[in-house]
Amino acid sequence: MSNAEVLPLLEPDGGSVAPCCPPLTERPLNAEEAETAARMFKALGDPVRLRLFSAVASHEGGEACVCDISDVGVSQPTVSHHLKKLKEAGLLTSERRGTWVYYRVQPSVLAAMGQLLVKASPAA
Repeated sequence: MSNAEVLPLLEPDGGSVAPCCPPLTERPLNAEEAETAARMFKALGDPVRLRLFSAVASHEGGEACVCDISDVGVSQPTVSHHLKKLKEAGLLTSERRGTWVYYRVQPSVLAAMGQLLVKASPAA
């Protein structure tokens, strides 16, 4: 069992997305928000991890078997290491089915990442 902290992304009612942090243009991040955002961006800061995250996010059905996404130019143990880092950052979830592990990016993760980086609309 992992002790990794998962990013808080959904409202308690399961409805609208609550970003981990306010949009960067809204106000300065506090220390906790900055740690959460940095953990997410650090995980995506590696080109192999970004390719794996993209492969999972764009895969048909929104999930991918590790056997379908492991061709990223590194060995299988290295792929497993990078997928573990993405899970620890709260960007991926996984489920074992028989001998294979399937990875999924929750839509709320993508929405929360987008909300963090969205530019605030000017007041009318």
